[in-house]
Amino acid sequence: MKARLIVLTVAVLVLLGGSLGYVLHARQRDGGHQVLAAASTFTLDEAGLYYRDTATGRVGRRGGPPDGPSCERFYASGDRALCLRAMPGVPARTQAVVYDRRFSELQTVIVPGIPNRARVSPSGQVLSWTSFAVGDSYAASGFSTRTSVLDLRTGYLIKSVESIPLTVDGVRYHAADVNYWGVNFAADDNRFYATVSSAGKTHLVEGDLHAWSARTLRENVECPSLSPDGTRIAFKKKVSADPVAPWRLYVLELDGMKEHALAETHSVDDQAAWLDGATVGYALPGKDGKGSDVWAVPADGSGEPRLTVPGASSPVAVAAAPR
Repeated sequence: MKARLIVLTVAVLVLLGGSLGYVLHARQRDGGHQVLAAASTFTLDEAGLYYRDTATGRVGRRGGPPDGPSCERFYASGDRALCLRAMPGVPARTQAVVYDRRFSELQTVIVPGIPNRARVSPSGQVLSWTSFAVGDSYAASGFSTRTSVLDLRTGYLIKSVESIPLTVDGVRYHAADVNYWGVNFAADDNRFYATVSSAGKTHLVEGDLHAWSARTLRENVECPSLSPDGTRIAFKKKVSADPVAPWRLYVLELDGMKEHALAETHSVDDQAAWLDGATVGYALPGKDGKGSDVWAVPADGSGEPRLTVPGASSPVAVAAAPR
């Protein structure tokens, strides 16, 4: 059964736009890791660039050893951190673990599928994660995304946001193959941006948690990342039919909907992260075919990419703890 699942997975990589392929390839490339808790001295209290170390699978901070918890996807903001882990066995399951700044475990949620995207709102109060799930009857391949939202203020868990009423080009949209991924929150803990796919197309959507509604803003936008000032979206855009290198990093100005390409010319299959108001970070596969590296590039389209953390993924800039 496990062998058949692997064959099926490989067969549907193109249908899923490659993101699942990157996750599975990364897992094979990195190898298995023992699940470890954070060292007692490892916290989010010190400002800096945090990341997942591909050699150990643990979270680290640039300038120090990777002494954080074991994760396959990591993100942090405010007073909370989110760690996604693949659980052993078949079918695939993802463990989403919520931590405080000192990496005390606050809550764990288990969902179907393979870990893919993780985000925390600026306040740390609303979290979201995406996994690739198996078994939805509408998907010819048997695979689909599953995106959850957890509101720590109320404890309410939305197991799948695909039930949210969706408006496409001003018209209420109904389809069985609607999938969401890459949720990214605004500073108000209510408005969010995400990718929605249906009928072979992807759209940037703006959602409202309180009103429980979502509307499309623009086609061909994947894995949005909202800038710290809330005015721009970094995203990956499909620019080629080549399944090996289909994407290019772009930034979209929400006021006026003007977009520009970034100086990174490699195909980036990642949800970029704003390292500051002028810089975007992302992961690319390592040149030796093992692990991945974190790179950074100016958000205005100028300059050139620079290697930021070798052997790393899941970059996130964390502010210092308030005093």
